Amino acid sequence: MSSNRVEELEAKVKDLEATVEGLTDELVECKVRLRELENVVDDDTGFKQPANIERDSAPDPDAAEGDKAQGDDTPDDAETESDIIIA
Repeated sequence: MSSNRVEELEAKVKDLEATVEGLTDELVECKVRLRELENVVDDDTGFKQPANIERDSAPDPDAAEGDKAQGDDTPDDAETESDIIIA
């Protein structure tokens, strides 16, 4: 009985792997089509994408925090010289 269960599970895994592969292919095709449509709309509106911007990468929030932490040692709410008012 356990070998039958194993065969059922193996069949289910193969089915799920095929589903994931099919969905991945569809997602890639959708992304390509979306880029094509965006390019057509950009061309129609005269919008030019700057050359130094990577379109496929999203901003990394962790990287922004890292840059902020490395930039200076003063806390965000610390007063700077330009904030000081002498009465």
